[in-house]
Amino acid sequence: MSQPRTHEPRPDLTTLAEIEQRVLWLATRIIDHANSREKADIKVGGHQASCASMVSIMTALWFGHIDGSDKVAVKPHASPVYHAIKYLTGELDRSYLTTLRQRGGLQAYPSRTKDPDVADFSTGSVGLGAVAPLFSALTRRYTDSHFGEQDRSRFIALVGDAELDEGNVWEAIADPATQGLGNFTMVVDLNRQSLDRVIPDIAATRLKRFFADAGWHVAEAKYGARLTEAFARPGGDALRDRIDGMTNEAYQQLFGLDPADVRKAFLAGADDAVHRIADELDDAALTSLVTDLGGHDHGLLLDSFAECDAEADRPSVVFAYTIKGHGLPMAGDPMNHAALLPPEQIEEFRARLGLDESTEWDRFAPDSDAGRLCRAVGGEINNAPPASRPALPIPAASRRVVQKGSQSTQEAFGRVLASLADIDEVGARIVTTAPDVSISTNLGGWINKRGVYAHTERDDHGGADRLLKWAPGPTGQHIELGISEMNLFMLLGQLGLSHDHHGQHLLPVGTVYDPFVLRGLDALIYGIYNDARFVVAGTPAGVTLAPEGGAHQSTITASVGAELPNLDYSEPAYATEVDWLLCDALQRLGDDDGRSAYLRLSTRPIDQAPFAAALDTMGEERLRAHVLAGGYRLVDAGPDDRPGVTIVTTGVMAPEALEAAAELDAEGVQASVVHLTSPDRVYRSWRAGFAQAVATARVVRAPSHLHRLIPPAERRRPIVSVHDAASHSLAWLGSAVGTRQYTLGVDRFGESGTIADLHEIAGINTGSIVNAALIAVTEDVAPEA
Repeated sequence: MSQPRTHEPRPDLTTLAEIEQRVLWLATRIIDHANSREKADIKVGGHQASCASMVSIMTALWFGHIDGSDKVAVKPHASPVYHAIKYLTGELDRSYLTTLRQRGGLQAYPSRTKDPDVADFSTGSVGLGAVAPLFSALTRRYTDSHFGEQDRSRFIALVGDAELDEGNVWEAIADPATQGLGNFTMVVDLNRQSLDRVIPDIAATRLKRFFADAGWHVAEAKYGARLTEAFARPGGDALRDRIDGMTNEAYQQLFGLDPADVRKAFLAGADDAVHRIADELDDAALTSLVTDLGGHDHGLLLDSFAECDAEADRPSVVFAYTIKGHGLPMAGDPMNHAALLPPEQIEEFRARLGLDESTEWDRFAPDSDAGRLCRAVGGEINNAPPASRPALPIPAASRRVVQKGSQSTQEAFGRVLASLADIDEVGARIVTTAPDVSISTNLGGWINKRGVYAHTERDDHGGADRLLKWAPGPTGQHIELGISEMNLFMLLGQLGLSHDHHGQHLLPVGTVYDPFVLRGLDALIYGIYNDARFVVAGTPAGVTLAPEGGAHQSTITASVGAELPNLDYSEPAYATEVDWLLCDALQRLGDDDGRSAYLRLSTRPIDQAPFAAALDTMGEERLRAHVLAGGYRLVDAGPDDRPGVTIVTTGVMAPEALEAAAELDAEGVQASVVHLTSPDRVYRSWRAGFAQAVATARVVRAPSHLHRLIPPAERRRPIVSVHDAASHSLAWLGSAVGTRQYTLGVDRFGESGTIADLHEIAGINTGSIVNAALIAVTEDVAPEA
């Protein structure tokens, strides 16, 4: 494997120190300006202290270590530091420096979809950015295995120590799939402070042991060069013991004291050897010595980064000891997290750097050492926009239309994937993943054809050798994870950015038990916010997974799917719908305005005859267009003199809806049945027309797909909706067409039983639909006073 390209020779440390001070100034002033703009209803905010603790690390990293092939996730609260660096290197226009947290300006936290200069990872929800580069490193290992090795890239996460409280970090670190990633380094800003306090016991030793026990290389930048040198002198051991023995609170306090008071506080209770060392120094020199932390020593940081590069076969972590607010008057203050420098301190800082109001935003002079280094870094690291994704020959359907027999949507999903495996240019780009549920979510056929991925050949059959060809190796295309839904969505998100980050367009498909979509919801949102492109199948869904009981029955995931931006949620009932929807979803992954997809599936076998009847009536081309638009009419009962109702259903409730329509017809009530294959697409079609009308003040707007499904003659009829999910999920339909609606759904926690039992308990069985329809038409004739 090719070696990473680094800045050679190592930059002059004096130049790095000069750049660091300018970065600190710009980051501080960016936040100061944002809070000095016209008065807003709420505070603008910003994190000057959190930025200050990261400036040394980020200066060393950008100006002395990384290059254009590397990918870095920046600690959320350090975003102004990142923007300051990008400005000094010529990658960000000066006009953006005064737009932090403003419409059209720099975002509060790094955003690859909203910021003008963030190309790698969005961060913000703490803990997610900490491991996103880890899963990106895994994705690079996968693409190298399948499409040939590229120049080595390094994947780096800059995190705050408090982020290590997030459980998803440890889930990612412990997963076997992330082991051996020698191109990943996590740099922990160990400033011993969280939002509200100095942390009483950061337990750095325990954290280091956790990483080491997970097989990671652990490096430490604890003491700067001056302290390290002092430790080697007579009495140095006592000096080290004195500093190591101080509580976090006591050590942090030193940074807010005058030098004379630092001497008193530091020497109180110290032994004679420490006093002898202190006697040789004046107050200022002693203060500088005992507060010399490794996380602010550029030389030590560069050595630590190089040490991690040398570890080719395991990921690394660097614990960089820093002080929150370093270089600012607020350094070490336990309440400095959201503190802002007052105007007089801003003026003092500006003057100390030799700047004034006319030059405060300037870059370095081009012919200065700092200016030359900034220009060189900007020319080398500047990220070019990715090319458009390639057009793959994804078929409109992978299989012949299924018209008979019974089949579940989960079963159909597995068969479609297995069929797509045989289309070389498509099958080669599909990569599947699951949190230890691949067999139970019907990925077995795909895995038997394409294999399980590992970066080296392994004699590991996973206990499933009688069911699957499980032996992992570099050519496999299924990545099996441990039982962590957060890891599933983090990996899907990075696989879904493979084209942008690694130049290889993948078609990622993940499966998960539907109720546990919610366990990984934060990572799911993170992935689609990053504009990652992937497909996830939540299966089985709803209370129809009856014997499993309430712990495995999902009710609100349909609403989550419909409400998340950049995500197409679908809930098919019939096998061919699954085929069409999945092929369409894979195609959309490559579109310039593409979206991710969520399929909510079931293990309930459903008779395919009603779909065959609709196919005979509509024809394949028209029916497919309706399925992809979000729905079609399963029963087309035109109006006559009898009272009528429109039953709207989705997913596995189609059989009950059809049975209810037949019973109502026998009762003298007309009932059309509208089957929504994607309530999400139907809603967005209706909402788009409405939003356009609002924006243009037009009373008349284009018809939506919902209005095509429910023609004018039927819109005065009441609607009865039924869903194996919360009744609220379809409750918008009546208002959209201007009629009354009666919603049936699952609004209580489930329990074990048969499908019939659970449908009756939830009130979504055939009898409940019939009763709701009879009430609806009765109230339509004789409404309550």
